Amino acid sequence: MSSLVLTLRETLRYRGAIGQWSWVLHRLSGLGVLLFFVIHIIDTSWALFYPGLYEKAIAIYQTPLFTVGEFLLVAAVVYHAYNGLRIVILDYKPQWWRFQERAAWWVLGLTALTLIPVFLLMFAHVLDYYNANPTMLSLGVVLESQIPFVVGIVLAFVVSIILSSLVGLFSGDSGAQKTTASKGGSRSERFWWSYMRISGLLIVPLVFGHLAMMHVVQGVFDLTVAGKSVVGVAATSDALLGNAINDTGTAVEFVGERWNYLVASVAVWRFYDFALLVLASIHGFNGLRYVLTDYTMSNPMLRRASIYVSIIGGAIMIVVGGGALIGTIDNSAVRIALESRVDLGLEIREAEGVERSPFLEEWLNEIEGGQEAATGTGLDTGADTESPAVGDDADADDNAEASDAEDGDTAVSDDPDDSAESGDGDE
Repeated sequence: MSSLVLTLRETLRYRGAIGQWSWVLHRLSGLGVLLFFVIHIIDTSWALFYPGLYEKAIAIYQTPLFTVGEFLLVAAVVYHAYNGLRIVILDYKPQWWRFQERAAWWVLGLTALTLIPVFLLMFAHVLDYYNANPTMLSLGVVLESQIPFVVGIVLAFVVSIILSSLVGLFSGDSGAQKTTASKGGSRSERFWWSYMRISGLLIVPLVFGHLAMMHVVQGVFDLTVAGKSVVGVAATSDALLGNAINDTGTAVEFVGERWNYLVASVAVWRFYDFALLVLASIHGFNGLRYVLTDYTMSNPMLRRASIYVSIIGGAIMIVVGGGALIGTIDNSAVRIALESRVDLGLEIREAEGVERSPFLEEWLNEIEGGQEAATGTGLDTGADTESPAVGDDADADDNAEASDAEDGDTAVSDDPDDSAESGDGDE
């Protein structure tokens, strides 16, 4: 801990040259990307395992706090990628080391040139979304939803420290001696040195492609627009999952369209995502190991714990993410996701000039009809307990519906136009 404090203090006090700041920015951007990566892999797996939770997770991403975070994420990814390429090039061309300062400035300039058009395109999605005055989850709900991730991360560190202590106890390691490295370095460390550079070269095109599709061409706000085409997918059938259209406006259907898309009987996006998952998991958590062990070299117990937590984290990401990728998202998962959106009090956003899908029409009638029938018989549908506070108007509407139910006025409409209007929300 003292070495970490020393690094932070001296970095701010020294105000070093561009090389030192490149080192600091590379580590900070890497840790920031890894944090989002962990959250993103876990919640994306919910599209298969817990469709309702995934719908809530995307609704959380569509709030101002995470909107700002998305811009910071993209900036961190772009800088980390370009600076990583600089490191790779200079490592394999030692005769160019004299150009390190110039190369570091080039990285900053190239990052800025890349981010200007990217941010403009992303901001266009932001304006379109917020100008429509959408229903959003409250800040309290957003912050509360992050507690399980914080608990999970802390638990991983606690387990690693306990495991390291047990290993030290049985091995007779007091934990007070300093660890010294061999003169030539270990074979495993030479392997990881090479892996970080090779995997970095492979990750850059994969992650840039992912950012382009999921943050620029179609942002997070487009994942929940009914009737919108899914990026990178062509229609292979007229089925709900196969027509390349997000019929229900649910994030689960969006993911299902991508993962179920076949080219010559090959699920191309599953392989793409799996390659990115494995490469980034190992790369990211090995980078975390580098950072943690740099500040725990004087304590073997903490150094082992740093290694263990990196192994645990990387393994969990690959198992959870890989498990989701080999599963199948079907119509029932999409139906659950749609019910979740209704329960959360989120409107059904629909693409302009596109006729409402029969799937969406039928399911909304059934979901809303079931809620009205349950309200009429005095049953609790759970909407009040799970839905966040989205405004006084929503509460007033709920009270009005309950009052109508008591008077016996609530009924399932047989008019399809009425059903369509009831599902349009604010659109």
